[in-house]
Amino acid sequence: MAYLSPMSTYLMLSTLGPDGMATLRQHPERLMEVNAEVEAMGVRVVAQWALLGPYDFATVLEAQDEHAVTRVAVALGARGTLKTRTMTAVPIEEFLEALRGG
Repeated sequence: MAYLSPMSTYLMLSTLGPDGMATLRQHPERLMEVNAEVEAMGVRVVAQWALLGPYDFATVLEAQDEHAVTRVAVALGARGTLKTRTMTAVPIEEFLEALRGG
């Protein structure tokens, strides 16, 4: 039987390009359609916020591994309507355990 590792958490910051911003303005529901496409790729959208500042959105994702998140980031970026920056999020308890050598 294959071992399935627990889901990992990732933070994706995204910035829309001019075409992405125009699409969002004309069709705000497109945002939820993209989230459904991400979920269809096997990555769960846990939470999402619109941001004011250098990034337009912050999205918390759960995925089986970095490969799944990589596929999502490349698929979204290949559209040419946005750029992403994705980081692994480590729960504080796990971070502290790692520091203790656990």
